[in-house]
Amino acid sequence: MDVAKSDDQVPVRVVDRRWWARAADAEEAPPEEGVRKPSYVEDLERRVADQATQLQAALADRRRAADEFEQIRTRMRRDVARDVDRAKRAVLAELLEVLDNLDRAIASAREASTPSADPLLKGVELVRDQFVTKLASFGAVRIAALGQPFDAAQHEAVSMAPVTDPSQDGVIVAVLKEGYAMGDELLRPASVVVGKI
Repeated sequence: MDVAKSDDQVPVRVVDRRWWARAADAEEAPPEEGVRKPSYVEDLERRVADQATQLQAALADRRRAADEFEQIRTRMRRDVARDVDRAKRAVLAELLEVLDNLDRAIASAREASTPSADPLLKGVELVRDQFVTKLASFGAVRIAALGQPFDAAQHEAVSMAPVTDPSQDGVIVAVLKEGYAMGDELLRPASVVVGKI
């Protein structure tokens, strides 16, 4: 049987009503008015949106907690470093008394000045120099006082001595106990005698 082909074929237009197919064709054709998604799809989209909102809130909470943790860790490190520095300064201030005793022993040995005491004096001087070097390695440095103008922030005036030179008025003429500082902080003020006209 021969089927005759007709020249007047009607073009067939196919409209795909699936929502995911419409999403792909959204760029090509404008969305159709009045087309509703099935209710289970709307429910799933709403649940996905709720989950995304909860996820964003959880991520924001996590970021906030991580920031707080980092701030606390930084604060704790700073507090521990401050406490270590404070304890270090306290120990160094106590060790300055040992240095004073070494200085007194050296001064006493120099006054006695016997030939048999000379090797002992040399040994004590070496120990003192080593002690001063160790203190310097921890940051404790001597405050220059002799011949400097009196500064109440760095010096402790023990007494006043009469001077004849007007340029020596208010100037330190003798140091009884050396002062030491660590960085910008004073470990111990220098005990000094100040000149007075």
